[in-house]
This record gives sequence, C-alpha cells and structure tokens, in this order.
Amino acid sequence: METPALTALPDSLTRRSLLDVDVNALSVHECDLLVVGSGIAGITAALDASQDMSVAIVTKGRLDETNTWYAQGGIAGAVGEADSVELHLADTLVVGQGLCDEAVVRAVVAEAPEALRALADAGMPFDRAEGGEPALAREGGHSLPRVLHSGDKTGAAIQQTLTDELRTSERVAIFEHRFLVDLVTEDGRCTGALVLHIDSGTAELFRARAVVLATGGAGQVFRVTTNPLIATGDGVAAAWRAGADVTDLEFVQFHPTALDHEAAPRFLVSEALRGEGAYLLDCDHQRFMVGVHPLAELAPRDVVSREIERVMARCGRGNVWLDARHLGADYLRGRFPTIWVACAEAGYNLGSDLIPVAPAAHYMIGGVHVDIDGRTSVPGLFASGEVAATGLHGANRLASNSLLEGLVFSRRIVRALRAEAPAGGERRPEIVKAADAPHVDAPAAKGRIAEAVDSLRRTASAYLGMSRTAAGLNAAEREIDVLAAEISPSSQIADLEAVNLLTVAELIHMGARARQESRGCHSRLDYPERDDVHWREHIVWNRVAGVRTEPVVGGEK
Repeated sequence: METPALTALPDSLTRRSLLDVDVNALSVHECDLLVVGSGIAGITAALDASQDMSVAIVTKGRLDETNTWYAQGGIAGAVGEADSVELHLADTLVVGQGLCDEAVVRAVVAEAPEALRALADAGMPFDRAEGGEPALAREGGHSLPRVLHSGDKTGAAIQQTLTDELRTSERVAIFEHRFLVDLVTEDGRCTGALVLHIDSGTAELFRARAVVLATGGAGQVFRVTTNPLIATGDGVAAAWRAGADVTDLEFVQFHPTALDHEAAPRFLVSEALRGEGAYLLDCDHQRFMVGVHPLAELAPRDVVSREIERVMARCGRGNVWLDARHLGADYLRGRFPTIWVACAEAGYNLGSDLIPVAPAAHYMIGGVHVDIDGRTSVPGLFASGEVAATGLHGANRLASNSLLEGLVFSRRIVRALRAEAPAGGERRPEIVKAADAPHVDAPAAKGRIAEAVDSLRRTASAYLGMSRTAAGLNAAEREIDVLAAEISPSSQIADLEAVNLLTVAELIHMGARARQESRGCHSRLDYPERDDVHWREHIVWNRVAGVRTEPVVGGEK
C-alpha cells in the first residue's frame, strides 16, 4: 500500500515546546526513573522499579485522580479452570479485527495470571466465589467469564491498593499537582521532563536516565465522555512534540452504555451489568441486539455502540434503554451498589425503571507507538497504559484488557530497564539546585479559551466521533484551523491543556482522513467496508519524519 499522502503539518503540530523556559534557572530533581502519571500503569512501574532504582512519580492531580479510578467492570485474565491463554488470545484477536500484533497479545495474556496474583498479594480485594477462587464476570467480546472484579468499582479498588502501597513506600518520591509541560531531550535521548507545579505556578526540571509516560487518555477531546476532567491528552501531545512516533489515533472507542445524564464526566453503566443479563431496548422497548451479533448485548463494543447510534437515529431520540429489572432489586443493589446509587441520584431505580443510556467517548486505542517492552522511538522514553499504542487492542479494545495492559506493560518496561543498564543505587530523588525557580510568564492565550475548547469538543463530537465522512473531516479541518488561531500556550494550565486537546484532535483527524475503510472503532460512511488488501496496516505519524505505514504482525482475525 502507498504511504498516505501527507500535506504540510498545521503550524500547531510543528512546535517543539509549549513554553520558552530557561531550564538552567530551574529547580532540578534527579532520579534514575521518572514516571509521569499515577494510575495502574504509573504506580506499577514506580513500585517495581523502586526495588533497585531511585524513582520519582509526578502526577497532574492527586495520586488517585486517574482514569483507573473510574474503571468499573474489571481486569481480564485467563485464571478460570475453563479458560486458557489461547482462548483469551483468540477473543482479543477477534475483537481487534485484524490490527492486533499477535506477539504483543500473547505476551500480555500469558503474563496476566502472574501479574494478577501479584496484585492480589499486594492487597487487591478481588471478589471471591464460594470456594474461594476468584469470582469471574463476562463482558462484551469474551467467549466465557474471565473478568476479575471488586464489586462494580474495580478500578477504584486497584487505585486504592496501589496508592496505599506507594504512600507507605520510602523508595519513591511523590510529586502531586504537577503538570507535564514538555519532555526534555538531549542529543535525541529523553532525559527528563519540564513540569509546572500547579499550586505555585513554578516550573521544575526532572532529570532521569529514563522516563515512563503513563498519563492516560484524551477523552476530554469530546463533548460527552466517561473520562475525568484531567484526561486532556497531555502525554501523547508531549511525546509528539518530543519527536516520538504516534499511531492508531483514528481508533477511539466509545462505551455503549453511559448514563444519559448531564453529569460530567458521564457515569459509565458497566458492561458487567449486561454480562449478568441486562438487555438493551429501543424506543418500542424491544431488544435490538438479537440478530445483529451472535453475542447480542455482549457483542464487541464497536458493534454495540454503532447499533445504538443507528437505533437512536431511527427512533429520533438521544438514548436507548437498559433493562435490568428482571434481575431483581436485591441482587442489583448488592452486585452493583455504585451503579445503583448513581442511577438513584439521577432519578432512576435500577430495579424498577428503564435506564437511559447512550455511547460516550471512553478509550483512546491509539497513542505513543511502543514496542513489546514499552520503548518509544525516542531513546530513554517508555510508555504504558492508555497513552501508549502497544498493538494489543488492534482496531477495537476487548473489554477489561486495558487495566491488564497497563499492569503487564509496566512490569515489562522495568524488566527491560534492568536488562539494559545497571541499577543506580537506592537514593531518593533530591533537589540538587536551589529551589528559586521563577514563575513561568508567557503571553496570555489568544481569544476565550473556554469557548474555544467547547467549540473544539463540539467539532470533534460532530465529525471525529463514531461515524465519519470525507465531508465531515473537511469541515473538521476548517473548524480546527480556526480554533488553532485562538488556542495558544501560556502559563495558565487551562491554556496548556487546550493546546494538548487541539494537538490530539488534529492527530485523530489526520488518522481518520488517511484510513479509507471502516474497521473496529473507525467508521468511514464513505468507505463502509473493511479493506484488508490496502489497510491492514498501522499508520505511524512523526512530527519530524512525517508518515509511514507498518504491517501488522500476525493477528489475522
């Protein structure tokens, strides 16, 4: 296949840095490993590495303010007697629709049981069946139950377990309320990061032998999302500016069943509820997934979301209905207490009412391009979790593989770091220059940033969402070009986030325009068929080198 044509990058995608800062005037923190982000991927990397390296972890908000916290359903792994690595592999490949890298999938699912045991040994309170073995749930795309959970707030339980362990560790230096401005490179190698202390407005320089990006996703590009407010694509944007390859940004997974309510972020009504037998109903209160896919309501997420989109258009309304009434109020209240309360707060009784649900932007499948050990194209820079494009998910993520991905890849990254270089001792990071860094002063951003970001989200939702067309992508390009003139960096965090959102939106747009087919989470109405002859490729973008394609390795499903 010919490499997709690349016109000149828009000016907003050519900048190397967000702020012009003299790093020689900054406070400097030194360590062997710098981890940016504090979800399952970030904390796992920090704790594993701290056994023989000095580690610093910086995070945008509090340690527990992450996408991991919001993950309801669970974490997948072939730990049941009827399950196997081969079955988990097969399900992942089927859902990934021909774009999974099979060696990556095999590595992740094969390491899952051991990684999950380690998580349980760290105190993770997985639900147990009567015999003491893990209680397993079934979610969309899985051929059998293999999802471990802790009630209906598994992510929160994982986050709490890891956060508690990190806070009691004396081997990791924790820096909360730090915003990643840019990655620092020297002679082509990543050697640290420039961050802003959000509370004081002070710039700080972190120097490290290696950096792990674990900054999560970018759901805030879209108007309706399940992601928290901090999910503004900071890691992908910083890696792009630093010259790292990015790939698969056209694949944005929408969760089929977010509560149709004005809360922000949208409350996610876990797929596990459908796994227990809840139905999806149309405006005539009829099940509509039966006959669409053999797994009906448990079809892969792209299938369910797109069918919901069609049903909403047919019915002329902004939601469909989730019906769990037949499962019984007592069971629902006990098995799904968080969902029960959230529905009640929105005015619905899960045991007696139909619950209005609609798709919402949920997970960025694409991101910073990494190899099987989390290495990016920039030496010294690694990435793990949602910020990374690992090849595990292909064109559509299998439910509950995301937490597993962050867990396994961070363990693999630390193993690779140990193999590549000797440990640097057990010292904690320390300030090695006086803490007299100036406040960052930069010109104020042009225009009204809040209004510009709102316009960007409306544009992304209208033209870069579940269904795309050439005409819509052209309209998106025009509107994004206008917004790029209004959004520019300043010392204000909101302005920096806006630039990152714009960067990610433009990368999504470029990928969606280039991929002239429909596959998984990427749907082109003007190219409605999957095209394995021309598009069984990853499209890889680079700020300096341009665009290329890479063939998929294995994973033919």
